[in-house]
Amino acid sequence: MEITQRQKIIFKTIVEEFTRCAEPVGSKTLMELLDFPVSSATIRNEMATLEKLGLLEKTHTSSGRIPSQKGYRYYVEHLMEADLDASTKNALQQVFSERHYSLEEVVQKSCDILSHMTNLTSVVLGPDSRHQTLQHVQLIPINNQSAVAIIVTDQGHTENKVFQFGTDVSMQDIQNCTDLLNDQLVGTPIENVVDKMKEIEPMMAAKLVRHEVLFEAFVSAFMRFATEKVAVSGRSNMLYQPEFSDINKLKQMMRILENGNLFHQWTDQEGNVAIQIGERNELLQIGDCSVLTTKFHYNSDEEGQLMVVGPNRMQYSKVVALMDYMSNVIEDVFGTDKNKGGANDEQRRK
Repeated sequence: MEITQRQKIIFKTIVEEFTRCAEPVGSKTLMELLDFPVSSATIRNEMATLEKLGLLEKTHTSSGRIPSQKGYRYYVEHLMEADLDASTKNALQQVFSERHYSLEEVVQKSCDILSHMTNLTSVVLGPDSRHQTLQHVQLIPINNQSAVAIIVTDQGHTENKVFQFGTDVSMQDIQNCTDLLNDQLVGTPIENVVDKMKEIEPMMAAKLVRHEVLFEAFVSAFMRFATEKVAVSGRSNMLYQPEFSDINKLKQMMRILENGNLFHQWTDQEGNVAIQIGERNELLQIGDCSVLTTKFHYNSDEEGQLMVVGPNRMQYSKVVALMDYMSNVIEDVFGTDKNKGGANDEQRRK
């Protein structure tokens, strides 16, 4: 696509002004925004050319123009300048450096920060442990009625779960339960552990005094462990976007965001084309919505995704820069090998 430098500047200005005010941009507004002298007639001619190229669209209510879906894609691929100011970077570093966070806490906190700083809806997907296998189980007593279970997979994914038994459980029962589970379940895919536990329940009944309590506690823990980690924040931010003034459209979007399966179906539906932005970011446009995603690694084998969902008219440069930097901060929390992210990630942190 052949576009002159002046057309690029005019188009970039239209995208950023429409993102800011949600109103079609006309030639008189552009004359005030551009930092070089140009007549209203020349601007109108350039806008007409950009419209023929499919980058701009006319609206029925105004003589101004708005970016098209194709236009947003062109902006993201060729014109966007993604960067964060130093104060925002320092604030993000401070949030995660205060204490050691669990995987679940990092997923939820990242989600909350993204929705707050973008005024959009954020989704964070943690690693999917279902296809990993159980490597080790340890049950550590706290007192007679509670214990901490440590579950480790073959890929080094670890989760802790505090059990409140509601009745006294002896140290001997805890030790026997730990030995039995390690003997019978190691090597079992996480998604099959609950079924395997049901098979060995008679064995637990024969060896453990409080086998019902321990059985229910571990079944609950493994069911939770095998569930994909998903957090959603800022659903109400959709209410303040002009694009979602249609109440039926808003209800449909809320249903999708509330249901992880529906969300995956929505983003994976046939015809959606993901646009790669750099090494780790993607843009997906679905009707009036855009979904920006950024991958991050917990360790050498597991990855999660930050996502921001909003109207096509979103501040892409700020959102991409924020998500990209936050991915680096999360990887710092987990001590992920930075070489996996590439030299560009290292450069962005500086």
